[in-house]
Amino acid sequence: MVTPFDGDGRISDDATRRLIRHLLDSGSDGVVLAGTTGEGATLTDAERCHLWGIGVAECGDATVVAGTGSNDTAHSVHLTERATEIGVDAVLVVTPYYNKPNRRGLIEHFRAVAAATDRPVILYNIPSRCVIDMPNDLLRELAEIPGVEAVKQARYEDLAPIEGLDLLAGNDDMLARVLDMGGTGGILVASHVVGEEMRRMIDEPAARAEIEESLAGVFEALAVTSNPIPVKAALNLLGLDVGGLRLPMVEASEDERRTVRRALERRGLLPLEATA
Repeated sequence: MVTPFDGDGRISDDATRRLIRHLLDSGSDGVVLAGTTGEGATLTDAERCHLWGIGVAECGDATVVAGTGSNDTAHSVHLTERATEIGVDAVLVVTPYYNKPNRRGLIEHFRAVAAATDRPVILYNIPSRCVIDMPNDLLRELAEIPGVEAVKQARYEDLAPIEGLDLLAGNDDMLARVLDMGGTGGILVASHVVGEEMRRMIDEPAARAEIEESLAGVFEALAVTSNPIPVKAALNLLGLDVGGLRLPMVEASEDERRTVRRALERRGLLPLEATA
């Protein structure tokens, strides 16, 4: 989930609650708070904890996943402990970026984080942002760590189910493929705006390919520049005011906003804008 900000760049509690309700009403089983899409890298620890607290209070029986990963194992452990105390249902832990640990370092990192909680740990493999890729043989080894129960896979190549890990799509245009190979769902961006259709991809496997094809334009528009710039533009266009972004993320350019708007218009989510 994106993190809504007010006009002063602070977390907007009311907008956060509204967006959580929107997502749950649109087919999501739960929310991930303070992940990549939520600009977790620019949230303070206090802000993360505040956000998780809102999620736990607002979501009821729906799942709240806390983004607790960082490139500092001690910090990830601390965040995971705090998220557990607040009452989240699971934690999402990205591979340590920038440090570029070796295989043994990765194993010890995730082992330390998993030992800090009794909640399920979701590994997050996203080599496009972190440089590091966790190959399938490493994922199999990590699956043996008590508490490591799933992987959010944002790698397209060599995508495969891993025994002992739920497989979750990490990109919108991977969901159908992941589901077809036995994956259990996804942690996605487009569900902010086309959640009901993405829910149908899970519930109606016979229609999955057709639905995916119909959503291709939305997926492309929401990847026109770095996430979460396009999806925040989309939500603001749709009247779900989520505010701006924190540097180093910047607002969508006019061209980027136009691309997003046209995709929403084609889906019938916005009226056609008059052109000269």
